[in-house]
Formats: sequence, structure tokens, C-alpha cells
Amino acid sequence: MSSDATFFRKQADQERSNASEASLDNVRDRCERAARSWEAMAARAERTEAMRDQRAAATRAASTLATATDGA
Repeated sequence: MSSDATFFRKQADQERSNASEASLDNVRDRCERAARSWEAMAARAERTEAMRDQRAAATRAASTLATATDGA
């Protein structure tokens, strides 16, 4: 997991904690919305990292294939 996703999840945890401690409904709602937003950012960061890893693997495979083909 990327450091960005880890950071975003920690922020979401903090917002959930803030929500549980809030005595006002509107503050609790705001904290819960913020937690959902942080979770969405974490999920997006993880998807981006996975796509980047797939692209890098495809590039390495293509490079290896090109090198093997050039040598034949």
C-alpha cells in the first residue's frame, strides 16, 4: 500500500474518532462525511498505484520481448 493511501486511511480514522466524540449532530455528520472522503481518496490512491504497477510490468515485459527478438 502506498504511503498516500496509508496517510488517507489515518485521516479517515481520525475523522471517525472525531465523529464519535462529537456532541452536535452537524459536527458528527461533517466528520463522517470527511471520513468517507478520506477513504475514497485512499481507494483511489491504491487503484492508481495498482495501475502504475501493471503499466510498469507491461513495459518491462515488452522490453524483455524486444530484447529477445532483437537478439534472434
